[in-house]
Amino acid sequence: MPRHSNNPELAVMPVMGPDPEKGAPASCDLPVEVHGGIEGAPGQDSVAEEVPVAMVYNGISHAVMMASPCDLEDFALGFSLTEGIIDSPGQLFNLNVHAVDEGIAIEMHIAGDCFARLRQQRRNMTGRTGCGLCGTESLAHAVRAIPRVPLRPIPDDEDVQRALSSLRHYQPLQEQTGATHGAAWCDSQGRIELVREDVGRHNALDKLIGARIHKAGESAFDDGFALVSSRASFEMVQKSASVGIGCLVAVSAATALAVREARTAGMTLIGFARPGRHVIYNRGDSGLSSEEREHE
Repeated sequence: MPRHSNNPELAVMPVMGPDPEKGAPASCDLPVEVHGGIEGAPGQDSVAEEVPVAMVYNGISHAVMMASPCDLEDFALGFSLTEGIIDSPGQLFNLNVHAVDEGIAIEMHIAGDCFARLRQQRRNMTGRTGCGLCGTESLAHAVRAIPRVPLRPIPDDEDVQRALSSLRHYQPLQEQTGATHGAAWCDSQGRIELVREDVGRHNALDKLIGARIHKAGESAFDDGFALVSSRASFEMVQKSASVGIGCLVAVSAATALAVREARTAGMTLIGFARPGRHVIYNRGDSGLSSEEREHE
């Protein structure tokens, strides 16, 4: 207990960037007591930071999410899109990340029609690690209508396994602290192109979505699949479908609602991705007739 790695791939991937816009350090070292092995031996452990991050739109605080204080510009864009606050990246005009006494505030300026809709549908939502619905005012807000995603090729078994075997090499914060989730974008051959980490699985996915759009724009999700180091809950499916991700692969199981949502969206959903095996809960083309497949 502390966690160190001799992996050269991890050694060149910094956990804490010096850029203040990326947020505060994502981990800290704390003194701990180690029990077992050398009984009562003193030591230090690297611990993941978790801070309140306020999403502020046109001067109005909309949500406070408990998150890792890194890659916050990616988080802001991904959250704004996957929560339906904006419909396209161009409707987020600018943002500013700054520290406040209680945590971190992300001040965003969004299009007037988006802000009017946000005010009309306003909900008082305080996020917690692993929970993206705290404070939702109605069942209609909890399970929003899910869009259909474009038909994408289903990754081969070898591609899923290639991505899975590589994921840990792209999670320096998890390697250091053992407390964070990862979300990766993989190309069609299962090669990992981009990863984001966070103490919250929803946050990690939002960060990945924002980062991928920042990098690739409108074609961000045309080729490849998303891999997450968590279970596939319905909200992970919803967030993925909202930006056109055609295939979501999860290390743990899918929930029944997630499978139903994937079927509605026409999304390929794969879970229990472990070395040598994985489970396909839904094939993205399974709900289409042969005539519909030809037109896709």
